[in-house]
Parts: sequence; structure tokens; C-alpha cells
Amino acid sequence: MLKVLGIVLFCSLLPLSQGVVPGVFSVVSPEGIQNVVSGALLQDGLLQKHLQAIQIPDIVSGGGLLGSFISITGLEVVNVQLPTVSVTLLPGIGGQLTIATKLEINGNLLLSGLIHISVDVNLNAKVRVTNYSEGDLQFVIEDCQSLLGPFDIRLLSGLLPISVNGLVSSTLTTTLPSLLCPVVNNIVTLLKVQILGTVNVLVPLGAVGEIQYQLASLPLITDLHVGLDLNTVFHQVGGGNISLPVSAVPVALPALQGNVLNLGLSQAFLNAALSLLVQIQPQTFISTLDVFSGATQLMDAIVALIPAGCPNCSVVSPLNIEITILGPPLITLEANKATVKLSVKIQVFTKYLDGTIQTLLALKADLVLNAQASVAGDKLLLSVSLTSAALVLESSDVGIVSLSGLGTLINKLLVETFVPLINDALAVGLPLPNVLGIKLIDAVQIVEGLVVVRV
Repeated sequence: MLKVLGIVLFCSLLPLSQGVVPGVFSVVSPEGIQNVVSGALLQDGLLQKHLQAIQIPDIVSGGGLLGSFISITGLEVVNVQLPTVSVTLLPGIGGQLTIATKLEINGNLLLSGLIHISVDVNLNAKVRVTNYSEGDLQFVIEDCQSLLGPFDIRLLSGLLPISVNGLVSSTLTTTLPSLLCPVVNNIVTLLKVQILGTVNVLVPLGAVGEIQYQLASLPLITDLHVGLDLNTVFHQVGGGNISLPVSAVPVALPALQGNVLNLGLSQAFLNAALSLLVQIQPQTFISTLDVFSGATQLMDAIVALIPAGCPNCSVVSPLNIEITILGPPLITLEANKATVKLSVKIQVFTKYLDGTIQTLLALKADLVLNAQASVAGDKLLLSVSLTSAALVLESSDVGIVSLSGLGTLINKLLVETFVPLINDALAVGLPLPNVLGIKLIDAVQIVEGLVVVRV
């Protein structure tokens, strides 16, 4: 559940610049909101402690010729029955908060000893969500009402005078509401801090940077759900930010279907994440069997492509290979399918004893990778597998003009030596916002333009 301690509202520390667009979208069911609010207010006895801390004034009356003097001092709440908390969504406004409990109050009745008072309390308040600014908003209490009764008043020893019973009931009916509604205001303020602390956060993205999430606007409140959109910016180690393009196409989350939360990650958001995570330096290696199982076949196939009679075209074994990324990967999300496209340059060369290098072939490979998504803890995990690689010959120092017979071997080379590097880069995982403190589970759905985590 939500926690008060350790929460820093990032909106007050690092406001996002104008033009930043949402990359994460969520909808929470009424049941989910109910569970979040109830859990937050009851966690560690938060609500009970605030109710128990109210200061009840002494009750004093009478003393004239026709009446007896009544004095009840030292009134304090000694016990608060475990409250029940309910929330009803108010479309376009906020919610109706209802708290039901029983207060037990002790005091000292002059000349009679300890008096015990118990009373049922029902608090109702309309909470308006308003005044959004840079990730912050306000919860404003409107129309707070306290309904009290019945009262159970008794002395721990002896009989209670009727006049005392009536005086206590009438006095507390007047004074308690003015003490209880400020409690509602205080706990709702704490609730707002806790809620914003789950959506305005800065989280590390492995060793390459950080992701900043920030509430993008006022929540969209309907009868069916509360919608929360989050702006996202990637901060790179060493400086520089990656923001989502303003032209990013808005996407719609699928409807809740009995679950409490849909958390959607947009295609633009994932592309920004991939551009930061998949920054693999050029990889140069010697093509031996312990590195690439097809090393011998690849060398034979390349030698067979060298034109007969080519002068100075001797090939020294083993071959040297360099693979270089030619730009950031791009992910496309369709129904039940995620595809990553990435282009690389592959240079196969031979290195002579005198240190000179001869490029046997240089080619461009446009990779199509199938992506799988899952959730572990608070992270989205992505992994890829090679579907295909379209090869284009760019140059050759030994007169090779065709890639005939190399397609399967190059694919195998990429699967064994390069795709694992991509998966290693992705293994750090993409930390997700803990929206409203709702624990994520591994239930991922891919729809048009979105990866959706369902809880």
C-alpha cells in the first residue's frame, strides 16, 4: 500500500518542460480506487490516530439556584473502532468519501468519577480534485457532514443522572462535527501526498539514465474509472534528455474487464526507452568456432564468391567481423504482436601479418525482431528474437558482387553473436510507475500502439 515516509513530490523539484507529452496511460476501476483509499487511510492506524488525537473541550453547565452544577473534564478519545471507508466516484468532480466508525470517550464527572461515552460516527465529504499545475493538484473538501448517534453514556460506578445524559448528548452533537471535519481534511491532504508520490517519480534505468514520470493533467473521472496520464522524459547519464515527440499519436486504453488497473505504455514511450537502452558499441571479434558455430562455412562461402583470378585476394583464416548499429531500434505494436526493426553494418575482413586489412565484404542488414514483453516486480522486461534480416551488399575489396548463399549464415551469425547483446542490454528492465501503489502482475497484452499491463 501507499506510504507517507520517503515520498518526494517530484513536481516541486524537477518540473517538466512545456511540450512534454504523455507516454504512460492508466485507468483504475472504482473498486481499485476504493481499495487504494481505504488501505491508505487505515494503514498503520493512520485514520484512528488522527481521530484519537482530537481535543474535546470540557462540558460544564448549571450551578444556579434551580440547577445542579455539572462538570465533565479530561475528555479524550480512548478507542476508535476500526473504520470502514468507502468511496463513490463523482464524474468530473472527484469522489464522495464516507467514513463510519465508533468513538469511545472517557472523562471525569465531578463528584461521580469516570464517565464513559460511546457514539457511532458517520463522516461524509465530497472531495473535489482541482487546480492542476506541473504534476501537482489539490483535493478540496466540500460539504463535510458528521452524523452522530446513538450515544451510550454511563458511569463506571453508580447511576448516571438523566440531566447528565441529555447534556452530554446535546453538547457533543454540537461540538464533535467541528472537530471531526478538520480530521477529514488532514487525512485527505495526506492521501493526496501519497497518491502523487506514486506517479511523480524519478527512477533509475540501469546505468544508462533515469526515467521521470509526472502526472500530466487532472484525472479523468467517470462512473467507470479514473484515468491518469503520465508525462515521461528519459534523462541520459552525462546529460541530455529524450522526450516523446509532440506528434506522438494518442492511443486509447482497452476497457477494464473486471480488473482494477490497466497500465498502458505507448509505442513512442517504448521507442524512447529502446534508444537509451540499446546503445551497443561496435563489436569486433575473430570468427572462430567457439564464437560462431558457422565460422568455417562462412569463410568457405565468402571465398567461393571471390572472382577467379583475383590478384591479391588471399584470405587469411580466421576471418574478422565487425557489427555496428546504424541507428536506434524502432518498435511497432500491433494486436498481439510487437516488432522491433534495427539496421546494422556487418564488415567481414581479413587481417594480414603486416597489419594491413582487406575488406572481403561490407553489408547492411535490416533486422526484423520479434519482441516478447513480461512483467517482473515493478519492471517491464523485453526480449527479442530474430525473425529476418534483409541484406544489401555495400562494398567489397575483393570483387564480390553477390551475397548468394550467405543469407542463412549471416542470420545465424546475428543470432549467435549480436542478438544476445541486445537482450543483455534489455535485461535491466524498464521500471514502471507504481500507480496508486497498486502492485503489478505479469499479465501483459499488446494492442495497437500500446503494451498494456492488466492487474
